[in-house]
Amino acid sequence: MERTTRQKTAIQAAIESAQRPLSAQEILEQASLQVTQLGIATVYRNLKSLVLEEKVHVVTLPGENPRYESNTAANHHHHHFQCTTCQRVFDVHDCPGDLKRMAPQGFVVERHELTLYGRCADCNGAASVAGAASAAVATPHACASHHDPA
Repeated sequence: MERTTRQKTAIQAAIESAQRPLSAQEILEQASLQVTQLGIATVYRNLKSLVLEEKVHVVTLPGENPRYESNTAANHHHHHFQCTTCQRVFDVHDCPGDLKRMAPQGFVVERHELTLYGRCADCNGAASVAGAASAAVATPHACASHHDPA
């Protein structure tokens, strides 16, 4: 059994209080408010320990570094939203439900993951303040056929 250190306690508290998945850098920034001189290597070492102890869950998004959320959040089915402006990730508690009908005939769906992408409330508000003229110019999605109009 590993001992609990001030660093580990601060790291776990940062994850618990965030109520959203955090990157290691975000965890470092938050935990450093409680424990000065905290380094990224210490954060990663403690994250590994917290994952092994099943106190923290790893959230992986395609093409992104792992993020970490409390097992309290991870223990119920949910999805994620990633802001394309600030790159922060948020929990989404709604689910489209049973996706079995989307699978090809004869296939069995065992689980699913869903990630929404767009601007978070903070970044969307900043874009609104920037002015209607700049907000009216939209950057097209890289693959228009995959863009969800809703």
